Parts: sequence; structure tokens; C-alpha cells
Amino acid sequence: MFSIAQRVKSFGHALRGLGFVLRTQHNAWIHLALTTVVVIAGLWLGIEASDWRWIVLAIALVWIAEIANTAFEHLCDVVQPDLHPSVKATKDIAAGAVLAAAIAAAIIGLLVFLPYLSS
Repeated sequence: MFSIAQRVKSFGHALRGLGFVLRTQHNAWIHLALTTVVVIAGLWLGIEASDWRWIVLAIALVWIAEIANTAFEHLCDVVQPDLHPSVKATKDIAAGAVLAAAIAAAIIGLLVFLPYLSS
């Protein structure tokens, strides 16, 4: 049954999860710093709404990948504290997803910002 109180409670769980990522993951600090730089640059350059859509998508892609990677790593560490080869492969694959997202975000950033910087 739908309950406003339960929805509010679930937001609290989600916020605690985001807090965990920010407290424990050094790469999340880098993502936060770069997110801030990109948003400030976008505001400073006055990029258009259509370009903001791409920037927001790129930022979200990286954050979602980092959050999922943290969840996989945390679960692996709890389920298999000793580094099993399959656990290592799982962690490496999840980290690879973050790298792929970051590369895609960098390409999107170049495609969006270069025209503003060259004019």
C-alpha cells in the first residue's frame, strides 16, 4: 500500500546511501569536484539549454556508474572478504563501467564546450 511516510523514509535511505558514497569513495570526491567545475564553466560560458541536457546526462551517467560500483564493491567485501578471483573480476568490471562512463562524459564535455571556447 502506498504511504507518504514510507516514500519519505525511502528517500532517507537513498540519501544515506549517497552519503556513504561521498564519505568512503575518493573517486566520488573527484567526480564531485569535476561536476562543480563543469557546472561553473557551463554557467560562465552561458551554454544553451540543449547543451545543458547533454551535460546533465553526462554527469548523471558518471554518478550512476560510481554509485553502482560502490554498491558492488561493498557487497563483494561483505559476502567474500577474502579476495576471490571472481570477486576481483566483478570489482574490475564495475570499475570499468565507471571508466567507460567517465570517458563518454569527457567526450560529451568536449563536444559541448569546444564550440563555446573557440568562438
